[in-house]
Amino acid sequence: MSTLLLLTSALQPSAEVLPGLALLGHQVKILPAEGSALLEAPESDLVLVDGRQDLAGSRDLCRLIRTTGTDVPVILVATEGGLAVVSHDWGMDDVVLHTCGPAELEARIKLAIGKLAAAREAADPDAHVIRSGEVVVDDATYTAKVGGRVLDLTFKEFELLKFLAQHPGRVFSRQQLLQEVWGYDYFGGTRTVDVHVRRLRAKLGPENETLIGTVRNVGYRFVLPTKDGGKDGTKDQSSDGADRASESADA
Repeated sequence: MSTLLLLTSALQPSAEVLPGLALLGHQVKILPAEGSALLEAPESDLVLVDGRQDLAGSRDLCRLIRTTGTDVPVILVATEGGLAVVSHDWGMDDVVLHTCGPAELEARIKLAIGKLAAAREAADPDAHVIRSGEVVVDDATYTAKVGGRVLDLTFKEFELLKFLAQHPGRVFSRQQLLQEVWGYDYFGGTRTVDVHVRRLRAKLGPENETLIGTVRNVGYRFVLPTKDGGKDGTKDQSSDGADRASESADA
């Protein structure tokens, strides 16, 4: 799940500006399509500019965004008629039709954000290394360590640990973790998340299993040690019997 900033002057919810967006799990923040709005714009992973009605104004806004020095991807939302005049020198990274479906929109969002991440990694050799407390995850070599000890993880266990470690303290529901780690085309139940969390905790060991904290009736989070050296996470309360019944989940 990414944080998206939608710049639009339409007095409509984001689902009306870009209907496919309503079917995705991203967090969307809306501000007026004005240069002054950029001064108070919150941090985001990607910016959407509504160009359905005022294409010239949207062009100027895209160019203005680039003058601020931000490298956050910008996607212009246009009508089919507006595509005829869109040019590469407008400063946006991509353009989508306002009628595009959720699958296409999700692909374009991921490609734009992924391209930026790749560029940042090329500029910073350590960009692919995630450090959260004693946990070190190397996305380039697919290795994970805790306290210097290498963890023997399956691919999905590695991806789950990486995703949680990237967002320390943030709580994710089981459904969100399925979407982010297993993907939208995974048809298994949310129980597979519980099984993988249990396996991951076992491999972290008794001293570090509480790094994966449970928020009861909500989901899971990555817990950083407190100042006194403890951890405020709680162990998963799901029964062992239910977990064993799900051992056939995809590893």
